[in-house]
Amino acid sequence: MKERTRDQLLKVYAERRDKFIQKMKAENIDAVIFEDSEDHRDPNVRYFSGHPNDASLIINQSGAAVLIAWDENLARKNAFVDKIIPSTRYERNTLRAIKAVLGTMKFTSQKIEISPATPYPKFLEYVDELNIYDVLCKEKGVHSYATQMRATKDDYEIECLKEAARVGDLIIAQIEKQTKSGKIKTETDVALLIEKECRAHGCEKTGFETLAAGPDRSFAIHAFPGYTAGAWPGKGLSILDFGVVYKGYTSDTTLTVAKGKLSPEQKKLLSLVQKAYDECLNLYKKDVPVKAAAAKADEIFNKARRSMPHGLGHGIGLEIHESPFVRQRADPECVFKPGMIVTLEPGLYDPDLGGVRLENDVLITESGNEVITRSKILVIE
Repeated sequence: MKERTRDQLLKVYAERRDKFIQKMKAENIDAVIFEDSEDHRDPNVRYFSGHPNDASLIINQSGAAVLIAWDENLARKNAFVDKIIPSTRYERNTLRAIKAVLGTMKFTSQKIEISPATPYPKFLEYVDELNIYDVLCKEKGVHSYATQMRATKDDYEIECLKEAARVGDLIIAQIEKQTKSGKIKTETDVALLIEKECRAHGCEKTGFETLAAGPDRSFAIHAFPGYTAGAWPGKGLSILDFGVVYKGYTSDTTLTVAKGKLSPEQKKLLSLVQKAYDECLNLYKKDVPVKAAAAKADEIFNKARRSMPHGLGHGIGLEIHESPFVRQRADPECVFKPGMIVTLEPGLYDPDLGGVRLENDVLITESGNEVITRSKILVIE
């Protein structure tokens, strides 16, 4: 991926904030506070500023973006905002810092919105400290609009996710090679390979704890613990679920390895999952309701007297699970839109036979879709 210049990135973040500010104006909100801390991680801080973590971001209607950062040096290197204020200036008291910043701004309605995820005791602290303002904490306020914005990726986000996908594909190729040669013998072997290779290719970290499950543990949707010293892949059905993070954006793929002689029932599981994947991919298209794809997967599995115990997919981005969520109970008005990047991950799990899941990341385009990862069902005789 070609690196963008600082001026180009300044424009990316300014355009996101400009779109968000239009919503603020429509709702008559003077300022919005996003807080990312150990108590509450909010990816919107990074989405609107570029700063990776531990900071508060204030955006006001006039377009000003002020970052109150725990690590000033890190912020000056990563943040694309109008002003950076170190929290040490206010003895790391976030509310005092926020109050001071708000005091420098001119407002009309005095309405300030904070995250709906704010615990009630913390909300009362806001109300007490910012007593001259109307502090709002709304489930369907402008914070939820920021989440909606993140569901459809801009060009820069698509670039980052495609780079994460590219690195993930390189790792899958290494896994296939080393699995076939016998170099990978355990769940720990494959998990540590992913950790090492993702860093070697410029990624920040894995998107979540790698889930490597040999045949005796692959019956679980998400194996617990994530990986052990057990054999991987052993004879039978093994699952590997992992993602890598590039500039904050994570991929999410699942590889199933079928090794040795399988029973007819195990082969049937493989066939059903592949069929569901192939047929549902055709429904990952512009303006198609997301629940239609989920219904198709359930239809295929139900005919075989099987059921999938999880949704068919979800959006990915700065978080591993983002909107839209591809499931039967989705809002009928929720449709696939160009720019969405959504997982497609049909799976079946049986305590006796083991589990099968095939997961790739799919970019919705104007003319259809583009599968940006290359995970598969790997058969080793």
